[in-house]
Amino acid sequence: MKHRPDFKDISSYDEFQKYYWYREELKQICKNIGIDYSGGKLELNEAIEKYFKGVLVEKNKHVTKIKKTTDILTLDTKLLECGFVFNQKFKNFFKEQTGVKNFKFNADMAASAKKVKQENDTSFTLKDMLDIYYGKKEYAEYDNSSCQWNQFYKDFCADENSYIFNKKLKVASILWKIVRESTNEKIYRKNLIKENYDKLKEYKK
Repeated sequence: MKHRPDFKDISSYDEFQKYYWYREELKQICKNIGIDYSGGKLELNEAIEKYFKGVLVEKNKHVTKIKKTTDILTLDTKLLECGFVFNQKFKNFFKEQTGVKNFKFNADMAASAKKVKQENDTSFTLKDMLDIYYGKKEYAEYDNSSCQWNQFYKDFCADENSYIFNKKLKVASILWKIVRESTNEKIYRKNLIKENYDKLKEYKK
């Protein structure tokens, strides 16, 4: 299994993508190479991709704070005018619009609200947000790479081979580090325990 090299030894974005990076690692990489280090993993990855293409993303992008200027909510209300947040007030509004009793905001809606603030998009309305909920509009897609660890740990715990360990979180984190620093797919495989048993046996019950 090939281990993850230092960023300075990586020569292309294609090579960079083969490895798993935490948000804080991406942020530090961007700081070190002098490019913008704000935003989530998606934005940081995009900045690094541009870096490999010779484009330096300026530091410290301005993020617009939503300033409330109206209490009236209609589909034409601009997101940057109504103080939009993911609270009960706006949940009730979309509940009325959709007729869904247990309405829940989805991940793409969260990503879109974030992008609206980052880009100061004064044209984006609550109707646009509703269209995103229904899948009628694409604006910003949620970066689900941060969920990889959660799925890895879930799959590890579901493997009967993991039952022999009394510190499952510790064992899973050891295996995860091995996987995330390799070029392999960032998923749990049953043979990981067998392949790395020498590193895990001290945590056996």
